[in-house]
Amino acid sequence: MSSMALNAAAGLSGMLKDGHQSLEGVDAATLRNITAAKELSRIVSTSLGPNGMNKLVVNHLEKITVTSDCATIVKELEIEHPAAKMLSLAATMQDDECGDGTNLTVSFAGGLLHQTEELLRSGLHTSEIIAGYKKAGQKLSEILPTLVTKSFTTVDEESLAEAIRPVLAAKQLDSDTVLAPLVAKATLATASKKPSYSSGLSVNPEQVRVTKILGGRMDQSQVIHGFVALRNVETTLTSAQDAKVTVFACGIEASGTEAKGTVLMKNADDLKGYNKSEETKMEEIIKSIADTGTKIIVSGGSISEMALHFIERYNMVCIKIPSKWELRRLCSAINASALVRLGPATPDEMGYVDEFSVEEIGARPVSIFKQTKSLKDGCKLATILLRASTTNVLQDLERAVDDGVHACRQLCKDGRLVPGAGATEMELAVQIRNYADSCPGLDQYAIRAFAKTLEFCPKVLAENAGLSATHVLAGLSAAHANGNATAGVDIEGGLDGTSDNKSGILTDNTIEDILITKESAFRLAIDAALTVLKVDQIIMSKPARARGGR
Repeated sequence: MSSMALNAAAGLSGMLKDGHQSLEGVDAATLRNITAAKELSRIVSTSLGPNGMNKLVVNHLEKITVTSDCATIVKELEIEHPAAKMLSLAATMQDDECGDGTNLTVSFAGGLLHQTEELLRSGLHTSEIIAGYKKAGQKLSEILPTLVTKSFTTVDEESLAEAIRPVLAAKQLDSDTVLAPLVAKATLATASKKPSYSSGLSVNPEQVRVTKILGGRMDQSQVIHGFVALRNVETTLTSAQDAKVTVFACGIEASGTEAKGTVLMKNADDLKGYNKSEETKMEEIIKSIADTGTKIIVSGGSISEMALHFIERYNMVCIKIPSKWELRRLCSAINASALVRLGPATPDEMGYVDEFSVEEIGARPVSIFKQTKSLKDGCKLATILLRASTTNVLQDLERAVDDGVHACRQLCKDGRLVPGAGATEMELAVQIRNYADSCPGLDQYAIRAFAKTLEFCPKVLAENAGLSATHVLAGLSAAHANGNATAGVDIEGGLDGTSDNKSGILTDNTIEDILITKESAFRLAIDAALTVLKVDQIIMSKPARARGGR
C-alpha cells in the first residue's frame, strides 16, 4: 500500500481515473457555462413571437424538423454541455406543464447569465449576484399578480378561443383564427367538473387527440366528438347507429394448438366433417357475440376469412386496429374493455357509440366513432382532424394544438390574464428597477441587471418584426413611466391602424397572456440560471467507448 501511495499523483488527478477532465474557477467553469447557455438562448430567441423564424433541424436519424417551437428545437438538438442541458430541461418542464412560454424560459435564463458575465467582469462576487437575483425574483412574484387585467370565472367557447389565440399565433402565424375555436370546442367537450378550480372545470390533455390528413386547406380542419381511425372497415357494411361495440385485443380466428398434431382421415366424409366442425365452432362464437346486441366488432389482430363470412351473415361491422395505443384510446372514447379472449362480452365490457360511419377525406377512407347524444355529460375523447398541404405544416399545427390544449388547462385552473406583446415584461422591468434604487447593498447591481434582462422580450419581438428595437424600447419605457402599464410592441407595424407605424408601440393593447404560464416560465428560468451560477467546478469522466472500439 505504501508503494501505491507514493506512486499516486497528488490532488484530483490521483483520485480519479485517467482521461478525466476538471475545470474550476470563474474563468474555466463559470464563464464556460455562461457561454454555453448564452449560445442556446441566442439560437431560440430569434423564434420568439408570431414573427419568429423557423429552425431546420436534422437529427441523428436524418429526420428533418422545421419549426419555431422552442420545446421541439431543444428536444431535437443533441445538447451535451451540462449547463445548456439545464436550460433545455427547464424548457421541457415548462412545455409539459403549460404548453407555452418555453422560449421565454430559455431566453430569460440565457439573458440573466449574459448579464452575470458583465457583473463578474465588473468585480462582483457570484454570491452577491445570486442574492440580487433571488431578491428580484421574489419582487417579480409579488408584482406579477397586480398586473392582472382580466379574470375568468366562467368559461365558454368564445372567451376561451380568444384567450388562447396569442399562444397559437406564436406557433403558426395566421393559424389562430382557425385553430383557436377548434381547440376551445374540443377542450370544453372533454372537460370534467372540478369545483376547486376557478372555472369549475378540469381539462385532461390526453382526452384531446389529433389526427392529421395530408391535403386540403387549414380551414377544412374540424372537431369530431369521438374517435377517428385512419383505416377502412373489413366488411361491406360501413355504418351503424346506436351501436354496442365489442373490442378484442386478440385476433378473430380459429385458435391453434402449440404442439403439432396429426389427423388421420380415411375418406372424404372425414375431411368434410373436419372442416364443418371448424366452421360450426366459429359460427357459434360469432352468433354468441351477435346475441349480445353487438353491432360493431373491433379487432387488434388478424381476422380470418371464415370469421368475416359469419360477421357479414349476422350484419355486423368489423374493423381492424392493430395499434395498441389506438385501441386504448378507442376503449377510452366508447367506455369499453379490450378482451383478450374470443367470445361474447358482458354488458360492462361492451362499449357504446351513437354513430359509426366511414367517410372519405382527402381520398382516404376514415372510420369515425361519434358520440353525439352523450355530449351533455361530456364525451370521453375528442379528435381534432387537421388538414394542410405539407407534412411539415401538419406537424407544426399538431404542436400548436397541443400547446393550445395545455393553455386551456391552465386557464381552467387559473383564469387570470396579464397584458401581452411584451407589456408585462416592460412593466416588471420598470418596477424592479425602481426597487433596485431602494436597495443599499451591492446586490442592487444584480437587481438592475435582472430588470434589464426583462426588457429582452419586447426587444426581441421588435427585432423579429423588423422594427427598430432601440426606438421601440425607448417608446415603451416612456409609455410605462407615464402609467400605461399595458403598452406593448405592435408587431403589425401599424397596418391595423391601432398604432403609429413609425414607433411600433401598441398603446391600446388587447393582447393578453396567461398569468400562471408567465409565473411558471420566470420561476423555471430563474432556478435554471441560479443552478448554473452555483457551479464552480466541472468534473467529467472519460467518455465510454462506442461498440466496435470506436
